Amino acid sequence: MFHKEGYRIILITTIIVGVFFILIENFIANFIVNKVLSVSILIVYVLILQFFRNPKRKTLIDDTTIIAPVDGKVVVIEEVEENEYFNDKRIQVSIFMSPLNVHVTRYALSGEVKFSKYHPGKYLVAWHPKSSEENERTTVVVENKVFGEVLYRQIAGALARRIVNYAKPKMQVVQGEDAGFIKFGSRVDLFLPLDTKINVKLNQKVKGGEQIIASLK
Repeated sequence: MFHKEGYRIILITTIIVGVFFILIENFIANFIVNKVLSVSILIVYVLILQFFRNPKRKTLIDDTTIIAPVDGKVVVIEEVEENEYFNDKRIQVSIFMSPLNVHVTRYALSGEVKFSKYHPGKYLVAWHPKSSEENERTTVVVENKVFGEVLYRQIAGALARRIVNYAKPKMQVVQGEDAGFIKFGSRVDLFLPLDTKINVKLNQKVKGGEQIIASLK
C-alpha cells in the first residue's frame, strides 16, 4: 500500500518510466547499453515506490506510553531547553530517517492538538545540531491526560523539500494514526517531560506506530 501523498508522484513517474522504456527499445540498438539503461531506470522507479510505502501498523493504544512517530534511528537523547513553546527544559528524543525508511509520521500519543505551526527554513542535513531550529519544519503540541503536553517537530533534511502535517489546533488525535509525511530524508524530534522514562538507546532502530520509546517512571 502506498501513502496518498505519493499518488501524484507515482503516477507521473510511471508515465515517465513508460516513455523512457519505449524510447530505449526503439532507439537504443546496442544490447548492453539498452539493458543497462532499462535496469537503471527500473531501479530508480522501485526506489521511488518503496519511499512512499505505507505499511499497516498495529498500535496498542496506551495513554501511559509514547510510541515512535516514525521509522528510523535514534540520534539524540538529551535534556535541552525548548524555546519555541515550553520555554523550559525537556528531554529531546530525535529519530533520523534515511531515504530507505518509511516516511509516514504517526501520532506518538493520543490527545488534543494544542499548537501547530509551519516554519520555512534551511535544508541542512537532518542530523546537523541546528537543523531542529533552522531547517524547514513543523511544530505540533499534543496534550495528553497522562503526560500533559508533548511537542514533536517534523524537520526537513538536505533532500526533503516538502513536509506534510495533518495536525490542526483543537483536533482530537489517536495514537498511531497518520499525522503527516516528510518527502525524501528527514527527522522527527520529540520533546518530553523531564520525569519521562526513555525506553530506547542512541543508535537504536525503531519502528513507527508500534514501538514504545518512552513511558511513565
